[in-house]
Parts: sequence; C-alpha cells; structure tokens
Amino acid sequence: MRKFSIRILSFLMLLFFVMLSAPAPAASFSQPVSGDAPAKTQPDQQQVNSALHEFKSLSRSEKKSRFREVRKILKQYRADRKAGKRGETDEVLLGILCVLLPPLAVYLYEDEINTKFWISLILTLIFWLPGIIYAFLVVFGGA
Repeated sequence: MRKFSIRILSFLMLLFFVMLSAPAPAASFSQPVSGDAPAKTQPDQQQVNSALHEFKSLSRSEKKSRFREVRKILKQYRADRKAGKRGETDEVLLGILCVLLPPLAVYLYEDEINTKFWISLILTLIFWLPGIIYAFLVVFGGA
C-alpha cells in the first residue's frame, strides 16, 4: 500500500511541475500589431470631429440606412454567437485549455458558471483525467 501511495504522490508532483513549466496561455490571446498601426487605443480629437461632421452632413434617409445596416450586422453577430459559431483560433485555445485548466475551458465555452462548470471542477479535483475528458466532451462534443 505504501508503494502505491508513493507512486501517486510522485505522479502528482510530476504533474505539478509540468503544469508550472507550461507556458502561460494568456500570451496566446494577444494580437500582433502591424508596424503602421498607431499604438494608441483612442482616436485623436480631429478624427472624431471629422467623423461627427460627416455623419451630421448626411441626409435623414442616409442616416436611417446606415443604422439599418448596423442593426443587421449586430443581429447577425448575435445569431452566430447564440448558434455557437466560433473562430478557428477560439477552438484551438479552448482545446489547449481543456488540457491545462478544464473548468476554465468549460466556463469560457459556456460564458457562465453553470452545472457543467461545477461538474468539470469536481471531476478535475477528483483526478485530472476525468476533468479533461469531460471538458473535451462539453467543448467539442456538445454535451
């Protein structure tokens, strides 16, 4: 019995050190900035004023048509998000998180803390492998 507990302890220590040596997944979320793009996040006041002036100079029908276009795009975005359509990058990152932190992957996929998150957390705390399997099922299998 003692030999079995030593094996489990050594396996857990090995797993702990592997997890510490893994690169941080947050670094994967940054987007490259092109050399010609400005580094600031807010536009300067002159650009804002010129855009406002241009919008105010439009006729009433042109303003309505632009608002309709924006509403249509927003409606399509919401429908895609509700349908679960995600980008290719999102799936890759969720797959990596399923292995590293299964409850976090389930939370990011579901966009809320629900029963699937709690099941994943419990399975991960009991032993890592069932948590990984369950996270893969939720994220890619639609469980």
